[in-house]
Amino acid sequence: MNSILLVKTSSLGDVVHNMPAVTDVRRQWPQARISWLVEETFAPLARLHPAVDEVIAVATRRWRSHLLSPAVWREIASFRRGLRMRRFDRIVDTQGLIRSSLLAAMAQGEHHGYDASSIREPLASRFYDVRHAVSRELHAVIRNRTLAGLALDYQPSPTIDYGLKPTVTASGEPYAVLLHGTSRARKEWRESDWIGLGQGLRRLGIRVVLPWGTEAERIRSERIAVAIKGSEVLARRPLDQTAQVIGNAALVVGVDTGLLHLAAAYAVPLIGIFLASDPNLTGPIGPGPIKVLGGPGQYPAFAQVIEVASGLLGGQPG
Repeated sequence: MNSILLVKTSSLGDVVHNMPAVTDVRRQWPQARISWLVEETFAPLARLHPAVDEVIAVATRRWRSHLLSPAVWREIASFRRGLRMRRFDRIVDTQGLIRSSLLAAMAQGEHHGYDASSIREPLASRFYDVRHAVSRELHAVIRNRTLAGLALDYQPSPTIDYGLKPTVTASGEPYAVLLHGTSRARKEWRESDWIGLGQGLRRLGIRVVLPWGTEAERIRSERIAVAIKGSEVLARRPLDQTAQVIGNAALVVGVDTGLLHLAAAYAVPLIGIFLASDPNLTGPIGPGPIKVLGGPGQYPAFAQVIEVASGLLGGQPG
């Protein structure tokens, strides 16, 4: 096996969930050239994985917003021509969407993907040369690893390894990253609970930092920070730099959002607060200390989260 193309374009959590499969592929095929087709927004994350030789960035999200622009259509045509000229021994679409299967089909090689019963968009399976059955009841990380193993002739090991290592920074006051932003309102934790948690962490000697991605999240971060002495609202930064902030944290607490999975990837102690989605399918999973609170129909109070955080931090001030 000389060349492999992995297709996982988005979203942030899905990209992180694909990283253990990349680690598996490199372990099984140490001499192969591994390319990863990913949405341009998440390309900095894909480049963090040391097993990836080449990141092929696609801009479908940006293209959809400017379909009336002739320049965009020229860019689409150029991307398609460039990908059609490439040949890979195996092409593995772990995304399983019509969009991702069409992108994968642009490249030459033997196309592998889920069968029609294994994905949300069954039509996508028609674009694969070889289709594999993978239970939809499995966690997303396990599904990606299973499909890659079936497509590339190996059995994944029991160990989950995202392949990421934090950049060592100068020691200082330990800090917790609070991830309050999420794409759906029903997944949000109340601001009063974030404030109560942050104040509790300060009593444990832990500084609080608040990243944000949208203008609404920035405004919420600033409101929360006003009520938590010594907290910091981070400046907006590229995903790879945000990843390093998370990777060096003493603790990460977050709702169901993509950045939470980066904490799992870096084996940082983390607490996931799930309010509307099933953590068994998309919750944080990894080698570090992980505690998931809540779930559909459940609402954890901040005092409970502080108690769990104290246990993860060793019960001692920082």
